[in-house]
Amino acid sequence: MLLEKRHQEFREKIRAYALEKIAPSAAELDEKQEFMGRHLKSLAEMGLMGMVVPEEYGGKPVDTICYSIAVEELSRVCGSTGITIAAHNSLGLFPIYKFGTEEQRKKYLPRATGGELIAFGLTEPEAGSDAGATKTKAELKGDHWVMNGTKCFITSASHAFASIATARTSDEPGVKAISSFILEKGWPGYDIGKKENKMGLRGSDTAFLHFTDLIIPKENQLGKLGEGFKQFMITLDGGRISIAAMALGLAQGAFDCALKYATERVQFGKPIAEYQAIQWQLADMATEIQAARYLVYGAAAKKDAGMIFSQDSAMAKLYAGEVGTRTAAKAIQILGGVGCFTGKYPAERIWRDVKLCEIGEGTSEIQRLVIARELIKAVS
Repeated sequence: MLLEKRHQEFREKIRAYALEKIAPSAAELDEKQEFMGRHLKSLAEMGLMGMVVPEEYGGKPVDTICYSIAVEELSRVCGSTGITIAAHNSLGLFPIYKFGTEEQRKKYLPRATGGELIAFGLTEPEAGSDAGATKTKAELKGDHWVMNGTKCFITSASHAFASIATARTSDEPGVKAISSFILEKGWPGYDIGKKENKMGLRGSDTAFLHFTDLIIPKENQLGKLGEGFKQFMITLDGGRISIAAMALGLAQGAFDCALKYATERVQFGKPIAEYQAIQWQLADMATEIQAARYLVYGAAAKKDAGMIFSQDSAMAKLYAGEVGTRTAAKAIQILGGVGCFTGKYPAERIWRDVKLCEIGEGTSEIQRLVIARELIKAVS
């Protein structure tokens, strides 16, 4: 799809920022497994920590296409920064703005848009793809809730000043017994578990959250009782667009790397880009990236138009995630031995980073289920 001039100008602005401020430290963050927190201040100044909320809460709102472009361009140079900003906006800010009270919005959103992170706690050791199997429990006792349970694989868990988490609020079976809450770091019983030693995205923070007799003020219930699962499914519909955009950016970064190398590397007297074997790989990579871009921006455009986009976001995430993995693998193949090492070329880092896009916020298998159900529903 053709983008409007304002979208192109926005891309140029974010691209320039990402190259100047984010790209120089991307390899170091990965190598040292250092959290990308050094960038939060400048990201906030750019408005990238408040893209999904209005100005009255400190945000700098943009449409979903611009939001996707921002995540894409950040991920193009640093997947760790891309996922941190995507999770913060789509999974942290959005639920509070969409489902929260005015008091909750005023309390939490300005801090979040100003440079502090909010985490999203859905996954549990026994509730991954089956999010309805949540075992974390919250009991109402007078004017407060008491929560017990564990969340795992939580992005920014160690560094977020607050998190949103689901819990069962009754003994009734099914998802209608699940509610959601806003929790604050530092409350007694709110404990951060071990930081995961990840294959990729090593500059992003991922850890467990443990809740032990955690007292939650009643006013920190998010939305209506029993609607937590529904809220999170709505949230994830939009979140899939941002993860698809992240995969798209990583794929583009891998392609950039492969194309540059192919035009510079001389073998048998000429650049390897002049050999058909390499040309065909480059052509396939570029075509798949462009197809993924159409799916991502198409889903974003539908969301902006107020249309139903669940199937579109699932398609975008499924395809972009798998394209990202294929593109990164082909980039390493084109680079040959150089592609297997850290250093001048980021292909191997991108390959490690992008695999998460086929798993996080719904695996590729779950996306196929979502797509198939929507297709069947349309003819039923």
